[in-house]
Amino acid sequence: MKTSWRTASLVATAASVLALTTACGQDNSTTPAAAAQNVGATAPAGSPTTGAGTGTGAANGYGADGNQSSASPAAAAPAGKLTVAANPDLGNVLTDGSGLTLYRFDKDTANPPKSNCAGDCATTWPPVPAGDAAAGAGVDKALLGSVTRADGTKQLTIGGWPAYRYAKDVNAGDVNGQGVGGKWFALAPNGKKASLASLPGLSVRKDPKLGDIVVDKNGRTVYRFLKDKAWPKSVSNCTGACLVKWPAVGIVSPDDTQGVKKKGLMGFTRPDGVKQMTVNCWPIYTFSGDNAPGDTNGQGVGGTWYAVSPDGKPVGAPGK
Repeated sequence: MKTSWRTASLVATAASVLALTTACGQDNSTTPAAAAQNVGATAPAGSPTTGAGTGTGAANGYGADGNQSSASPAAAAPAGKLTVAANPDLGNVLTDGSGLTLYRFDKDTANPPKSNCAGDCATTWPPVPAGDAAAGAGVDKALLGSVTRADGTKQLTIGGWPAYRYAKDVNAGDVNGQGVGGKWFALAPNGKKASLASLPGLSVRKDPKLGDIVVDKNGRTVYRFLKDKAWPKSVSNCTGACLVKWPAVGIVSPDDTQGVKKKGLMGFTRPDGVKQMTVNCWPIYTFSGDNAPGDTNGQGVGGTWYAVSPDGKPVGAPGK
């Protein structure tokens, strides 16, 4: 990573939504006035947060006993290619190349970037080195930067916030550091605190079996119906009872997406009046049989329903 990334700002994504009545086989610069909600989609699961706030909350607020000291922690593992993991309670969570959750500290600052975790704190919360960090799918490289710590090492920053791992996270996907001391929180890909409310209207997560797939603002898997059409205009062949089982995804502004291909990212009005979003002009849906974010129970149903890749292709569909 170049040190100049520290001052990099988020590159604005060009708006590219077509007007609802425009044919789908072309680009368009018109942005809808507002993003619509999923039509008929079920609410996110209300299960208790697993691991959230359950980490060791010692008196010093760092999740470990003892006070801060000036000693430098042992060298931390490289960051590698940053990826996005879907957590059913937190939405999209930023992870390192090994799948370990990355965190931010409320006592730090992002503008200007500054770490206030050293000594014993940095032993419990190892700073993530900036040197080899790279942006994977769903991560905006413009948000990656670095800050020079008091010991002279370069620490990775996300949207200006210094990034850390948690010593008690052992396996990929662990979020034992979430809420520790009321000051430590898992990082979202945009540098904010991870939460379901922080998800864009459409984004990309890495599924352990399917790879990169599109999810909606609630973290739910998005699907395509092989009987639909995209050219010369978007046509949905899921109506009536089908639409109850496979709710249409409402229109989303391109500015409210992350990691999804912009071309053909637009909405259209169905004959029944429902306004539906498309990815690469293909109508997209959620599945009523998915009970929680991260579920992919609709994958392969009837040999016609498949999760959607960031470029709009049906993941795992035969011959596609």
